[in-house]
Parts: sequence; structure tokens; C-alpha cells
Amino acid sequence: MTFTLYHHGSSVCAAKVRFAMAEKGLDWDGVYIDILKGEQFDPAYQKLNPKSVVPTLVHDGTVIVDSTVICEYLDQLAPDTSVHPTDPVERAQARYWTKAVDEDLHPACGAVTFVCSHRHTVLKNLGEEGVKKFLASTPPMSVTSNWKDLKDSYTRFGFDAPGAAEKVKLYDSYLQKMEAALEGGNDWLVGNTFSIADIAMTPYVNRLAMMSMRGMWENGRLPNVEKWFARIEALPNFKKCLIDWVPEDLTNDLRENGAKSWTEVANILEIEI
Repeated sequence: MTFTLYHHGSSVCAAKVRFAMAEKGLDWDGVYIDILKGEQFDPAYQKLNPKSVVPTLVHDGTVIVDSTVICEYLDQLAPDTSVHPTDPVERAQARYWTKAVDEDLHPACGAVTFVCSHRHTVLKNLGEEGVKKFLASTPPMSVTSNWKDLKDSYTRFGFDAPGAAEKVKLYDSYLQKMEAALEGGNDWLVGNTFSIADIAMTPYVNRLAMMSMRGMWENGRLPNVEKWFARIEALPNFKKCLIDWVPEDLTNDLRENGAKSWTEVANILEIEI
């Protein structure tokens, strides 16, 4: 089987697929699409992925888009290394997590990332005219049905954008749900076995960590999540799938811009700092 993965270091969805493929022992060739420079709007790439997002998987000429669908597709191809639980009840529970990621957490992550960091990175790299072109190139239907307008608002107005604070609270609500799922000494989110539920949530918790926002779970706020993430960071495939693909300048931007934004995030969540 020949896999080509179109991906980017900043993409939480691409990180999820890289992580799943590594856990399954699948090799792939990569095409790096710099989504902060607008390479996803190249017409040749848009033929593969009309939403102009990453990742996109090409398997022996067949194009598969949407990270959740890609992970399910890979498990159909290689069921012996499935990252989905085999027990029907646990499989349903795991899919509740992946469904929630797609419907709620991913749009919230896009909002929080742009508000806290990417808006500064895009402006620095592209300049005022480049930002206008970047925002104008976003298809109306992308991360959400109104992502074009939302990204414009988040990039231009930051925390003052309508709904930005609510997205921070929504993001935090999923950390709270994780805390509850890990009660009773559970190491992992479903069935106390590492699964797609943990793989799906990892990039989103890691995004907060990379933006200097570990305070959302550290210092006794969410101890189960803190222990869970420590286990995740200790996994052999974590660093090479989620850290090493992020360019140094982007890593620095996420850390530094996030640190500058932490006070506002903490105020929204009423976290004492």
C-alpha cells in the first residue's frame, strides 16, 4: 500500500492522522502544505481537497479527506492494528469523542489558535495586503459553514471578535469532560485502553500546551488531565508525530504569542494566575 499524506505542522487534524498511522505502523510519503502561507489555496491542491484544509490522504490513487474519516478508513485497511475499540459499547463511546471533536472542539480550536497566535503569525509573514488575500482565499465552506467570516473576524479583532470568549469556554469544557472520563483511576478515555479517543484528543490538548496554556489543567485544576497528558507525552510516537513536524519559527510563535494571550484566557476561565 502506498500512502501520500498532505499535511502541515500546525494542523491538529494532520497531527491526529500522523499519530494514528504511527500507532498502526503505517509508512507514508508526505507533501507539506504551508497553511499559514496560503498554499492550501493552490488550485492543484483544491482539486484534491475543495475545502482547502489538511490533511488529505491519497492511497493508491484514491483521495480520502477529513481526518476522522481517514482514521476509520485506515482501520478498515489494516484491522489487525485497529485504533478503534472492538467492543461495540466502547467503540460507540470512542466515536462520541471523535464526533465531538469534529462538531465542537475543532472549530473552537481554530478560533482559539487564531485569536491567541495565528493572527499574529499571519500578519508578520504576509503583511497587510497578504493578509487580505489570505482571508479572501478561504472557501465559504471549510472548517465550518461560516469559517471564512469567522477567520476574518478572529484574525482582525482577536479576543474582541464576537464569540471568541465563548470558544475559549467551549474548549475548556472538553478538558472538563476529559477530567470526568478519567475519574476512578482510568489511564485512558475509553475502556481504560489507549484508543482513537485518546489519539483524537491529543492534538487539541497539545495545542494548548504549545501555546503556553498548561495552566488550564495544571496546578491542581484538572489533575486527571494532567496525568493523562504526561502519559501521552511519554509515548514513543508522540514527539515525532506532534512536535517534530512543527517548524521552529512556528513553535516559537505559538509559545510566545500564546504566553502573551494567557492572561486573557485565564480571565475568561476565571483561573487565578
